[in-house]
Amino acid sequence: MNELVEAADEKVLAKTIARYGRVDLLCIDELGYMELDRRGAELLFQVLTEREEKNSIAIASNESFSGWTKTFTDPRLCAAIVDRLTFNGAIIETGTDSYRLAHTIAQQAAS
Repeated sequence: MNELVEAADEKVLAKTIARYGRVDLLCIDELGYMELDRRGAELLFQVLTEREEKNSIAIASNESFSGWTKTFTDPRLCAAIVDRLTFNGAIIETGTDSYRLAHTIAQQAAS
């Protein structure tokens, strides 16, 4: 998000969004971890719109879609982002158990 904000401030946002639009797979990790202000959410929406039905996006989030209203505080913008991500997409739920915690516990038990 920082790169998008800086690109907007430096008047090179279109070029940056186009670059994100060209990569084969855009991976976004921990979406939902931090609240995005309206500007950040709008910038992310622009990237998603640029990629729509062209290239793949992989999102990792510990938050369910219903909890994304805490990340994207504008309900309409949140709904639009979820709509962009889920249209013709595959949703893979991995559960709520922490892989890192389970790994650490297994390591400690083995030693």
